[in-house]
Amino acid sequence: MLATGSFDKTVKLWDMKSGQELATLIGHEESIATLAFSPDGRILATGSRDYTIKIWTIKIWNVERRR
Repeated sequence: MLATGSFDKTVKLWDMKSGQELATLIGHEESIATLAFSPDGRILATGSRDYTIKIWTIKIWNVERRR
């Protein structure tokens, strides 16, 4: 899984094999400045130019992995 942050204030999660978008995370009020996955890939931390940090629990990978 790949995560990208954008000036449109969203974080997108992508399937690396297919290139398909898995999800869009919405919650920041300004553009995304930084992001990082935990070592196990279950947690994503995002930082925004709105001076906030958000912690996201990623569960999509379980669903995708079963297919």
